[in-house]
Amino acid sequence: MLCFFIVMGLVQVFSPQLLWKANRPLQRPFVKDYDATEPTKAGYTMSRVVGVLFLAMATWMLVTHLN
Repeated sequence: MLCFFIVMGLVQVFSPQLLWKANRPLQRPFVKDYDATEPTKAGYTMSRVVGVLFLAMATWMLVTHLN
């Protein structure tokens, strides 16, 4: 399970646009215009920062679990 979280963290760090596009169908009942809800460059940067923190925590949990 932690390996899955690490992969998701890597995707969030290196390609946050991919996660946004994958979640588009979930927005359907709430959003009329998908392109209007796309994050700005600053939003994607913040997503990457959160991804780095998430990735660090998941990696730390994996390493401590293996020891």
